[in-house]
Amino acid sequence: MSYAKRDIIIGLMFITGLAGFISGEFIFSNIFFATAAIYTNMFLSRRTHG
Repeated sequence: MSYAKRDIIIGLMFITGLAGFISGEFIFSNIFFATAAIYTNMFLSRRTHG
């Protein structure tokens, strides 16, 4: 998967989490924020170490 596709997926997860937070779905928004943060950390650590 290219970097652009990964960035788009992470961005969509963040935007979905933000929309869920605004609409009051706090559990789902936390899940999306957490997965976006985990994926971001995984990809950044691969870029710096690999």
